[in-house]
Amino acid sequence: MHDPDCLFCKIIAGQIPSRKVYEDEEVFAFHDIHPGAPIHFLMVPKAHVHSMAGVTDAHAGLLGRMMVLAPRLAAEQGCNPYPDGGFRIVVNTGTEGGQEVHHLHLHVMGGPRPWIKG
Repeated sequence: MHDPDCLFCKIIAGQIPSRKVYEDEEVFAFHDIHPGAPIHFLMVPKAHVHSMAGVTDAHAGLLGRMMVLAPRLAAEQGCNPYPDGGFRIVVNTGTEGGQEVHHLHLHVMGGPRPWIKG
């Protein structure tokens, strides 16, 4: 459930400081330290799952909760409402997919465009 060498597991445990956006029993959200958009935070499961490639049917409820929570947190962080506003959810998977930290995480990005990176 926890990888002692994982950067995000250390952030969740409070061993590395972060700018927390949200926390509950299953999910931790915090601001990205290298934002690619005016609003950019990460949502991670507290249980260590290495990537989307590692999810199973047992993770369906957790992933559903994260997807339902994302719009609320995006609005709370300042994303303008749909349809003129909005946000983007990105999940990088594996090295070729751009995943840098091997702990499943959703990037939630919003704010005025153009963004530095997508």
